[in-house]
Amino acid sequence: MSDPILKVEALEKRFPIKKGLLRRTAGYVHAVDGISFELRPGESLGLVGESGCGKSTAVKSLLRLIEPTGGKIFFEGEDVTHSPQSRLRQLRNDMQIIFQDPYSSLNPRLKVSRSVSESMDIFKTPGSKTARKERVAELLERVGLRPEFADRYPHEFSGGQRQRICIARALALNPKVIIGDEPVSALDVSIQAQVINLMKRLQDEFHLSYLIISHDLAIIEHMCDRVCVMYLGRFVEVADDTEIISNPLHPYTRALLSAVYEPDPKQKQSRTVLTGDVPSPIEPPPGCHFHTRCPHVKTICRTVNPSLKEVSPGHIVACHLYDA
Repeated sequence: MSDPILKVEALEKRFPIKKGLLRRTAGYVHAVDGISFELRPGESLGLVGESGCGKSTAVKSLLRLIEPTGGKIFFEGEDVTHSPQSRLRQLRNDMQIIFQDPYSSLNPRLKVSRSVSESMDIFKTPGSKTARKERVAELLERVGLRPEFADRYPHEFSGGQRQRICIARALALNPKVIIGDEPVSALDVSIQAQVINLMKRLQDEFHLSYLIISHDLAIIEHMCDRVCVMYLGRFVEVADDTEIISNPLHPYTRALLSAVYEPDPKQKQSRTVLTGDVPSPIEPPPGCHFHTRCPHVKTICRTVNPSLKEVSPGHIVACHLYDA
């Protein structure tokens, strides 16, 4: 088995809450609470959970777009947790991100050619203007767009076409890792399938590793090799995609899966409806964060944090239901 290209250990991010004239710290928002994972070359890892669980904050922290509060980040074996800005530039060359909203992630004043080639200018990629123009045309063709689209502006394209432009921009620097922050959630369902299939094809062509964030387990199942289920800043279950779908162990994972629609109207579907609201990340509940909504809550769940246990090879779950 190859060494991980990206490794995260006990990553934390807390945002201070400032109050009063002196702006003293009155508390913290516990956005990410000690998550660990590995991403291997050519692998697709899914990070799934409902809105507000800390998925996007985790990604921004590992890219150092916001500084993590604790933990370690390794890229190709090198600890980059506290690397200087000069090293971060190279890191961001190798790790690119596709944002959720293609309408706001493209500058409306820039032509497509400029949007795609801008990163090459910033990172001073060698090559003449002619070579860069040819590179932009090649990338547009790779994502299913015509080369002449390079002279148009973003408002002339549909949402799906804009997201293809964003994918071309992410590929411009030949990255090793691409992070998709809900890359298809803003698109129509029919367009989602096209973009997902495009990303899978490009992964094979460019030998990419993907870290995909989503709240939709159906998309994660189709795109990813392994899945990390996140709730209120913590991982509750980690397993291969087929294992997560066929044998979900954590009550929260089961609730997420029950919300996925079955395309067959004759298929009976049992829903697990969670009661209550997600607790505030300012004052997360003691013990297991999920115990306030869990249908199988035990006394120990209210006071003791569950540790991640490997219940079968590669299948890890944090739940007191599986205590020996």
